[in-house]
Amino acid sequence: MVVGAFPMAKLLYLGIRQVSKPLANRIKEAARRSEFFKTYICLPPAQLYHWAEMRAKMSIMGFNAEAVKPLNEATAAELGAELLGEATIFLVACSCLMLEYWRQKSHHRLKKRQQRVAWDTMRDEVEHLALVLEELQARVQQTAAEAAAPPALEELRKQMQEVRAQLCIRDGDKPSSPRADPRSEE
Repeated sequence: MVVGAFPMAKLLYLGIRQVSKPLANRIKEAARRSEFFKTYICLPPAQLYHWAEMRAKMSIMGFNAEAVKPLNEATAAELGAELLGEATIFLVACSCLMLEYWRQKSHHRLKKRQQRVAWDTMRDEVEHLALVLEELQARVQQTAAEAAAPPALEELRKQMQEVRAQLCIRDGDKPSSPRADPRSEE
């Protein structure tokens, strides 16, 4: 059984028609019972439809249809009720299509909004990660500078010891350790 070949549009149309058929039948029944409804609602569209149909048929056959004889009241009331019922079915189907279109549009808007929020969140996260990366790079550079600092610190200590040793020599004291006086090593 092939599912793709099944005419879904026809099934949908038949479903809408079956759902709206009771409403159309009520309209037809009201047209039969109410004189006002029959006279002012059903008869004018039926006579207009009959006139347009007869003019089209006559012109297709090549005849000149100057005056079209109007339908009698009973036939016009029945035709008008039928037209009103079909119009009702058509309006229900159009309403269903419009509701579905509106639902799809709102779903699309919601999806776009979610994508935008996700995009903004990712962008904020990337910016945050960039800041963290810069901070880590600064720490790495500081650590590298500190790692390079001990030889400089050691040299500074040696220089301080030399200065102390020189101060001690000037004061007349001898340096306490041989390391402290670089001249004594020479």
